[in-house]
Amino acid sequence: MAINFATPTEMLVMAKRALSDDEWDYINGAAESETSLRRNRQALDCFALRPRVLRDVREPDASSKFQNKKLRMPVLLAPMGGLQRFTPNGGNDVDDAAEEFGLINFISTVTAPTLEEIAANSPHPKVFQVYVRGDDDWIRDLVRRVVKAKYWGVALTVDSAFYGNRERLHPSLIASRRVPARDFQKGVTWDTLKVIQDEIGDIPFMLKGIQTAEDAAMAVEHGVQVVYISNHGGRQLDYTLGNIDMLPEVVAAVDGRAEVVVDGGFTRGTDIVKAMAMGATAVGIGRLQAWALAAGGREGLVALLHMLETEIHTTMGLIGVKNWSELDESYIAKTIPVREAHEHSAFPHLPGGRLV
Repeated sequence: MAINFATPTEMLVMAKRALSDDEWDYINGAAESETSLRRNRQALDCFALRPRVLRDVREPDASSKFQNKKLRMPVLLAPMGGLQRFTPNGGNDVDDAAEEFGLINFISTVTAPTLEEIAANSPHPKVFQVYVRGDDDWIRDLVRRVVKAKYWGVALTVDSAFYGNRERLHPSLIASRRVPARDFQKGVTWDTLKVIQDEIGDIPFMLKGIQTAEDAAMAVEHGVQVVYISNHGGRQLDYTLGNIDMLPEVVAAVDGRAEVVVDGGFTRGTDIVKAMAMGATAVGIGRLQAWALAAGGREGLVALLHMLETEIHTTMGLIGVKNWSELDESYIAKTIPVREAHEHSAFPHLPGGRLV
């Protein structure tokens, strides 16, 4: 697929043209009033950058490490179900982009093609994300397949006991997703972690969907290597805090005993820099990834990652740092946002300010 977008704004316009109304609403929508979605963006907008000047910022280095694996930049391609609806080769297109760019991608339980096919698609490290759709034996069988396929990491999603009331979606689409197998997710507890851990051995284990310091501390006590802050892009529980607002308390609770990932509303390089200044190890991108895939498949995602890297380098240089070790909370400050927050508010040059 030929790529002819030069800015994220053009990418969004192309994605809107390429998708049906239902697909567009699936990517962009969230639960009920969509307050959680908007707070994700608003929370990011409530932090300002404090630049330092007269420093040598030639050759900025945005590379980082995640569980001792090098990343070209501290960005993870978050798990997304139904990728096959937005890009011709589904999870393989994301996997190809991650391989080409030097990142780690998360493969969802509900992404096609099969976990084995995606694992065999490329040699770089990738993480399998577990949705529980069966009993403990079902979990063991799934995780054994993951280990056999040589996934580098495993993530358990823990914020999906019930399917959120996603009112932008047509009622028939919501009903089709509330299948009986989802009820097993309601029975996931801290005991479920051991079922998985017993099967994966030394593979990095992550919990995705942590939203409080209390649960972050419990995760560490249960031997979790990565605490992943997420409110599912606002798609599950409405009226949560914005995810970056949760970051300081989670980082404090973890206290260096695990790495911390955060997602939710991250769409610009400045967003990534803010999270890194506040102690994140890496940032996950979801909607941003979907928009790029819809606009141009694998090539579209690679193009988006290049633009994001350029934004990160520019931001690092303009605040006076060349690498992440030079960055800390002194580079950010609380402020008041200047525009209404919504899923497209980081792109104010869209026609009408927003694509609906």
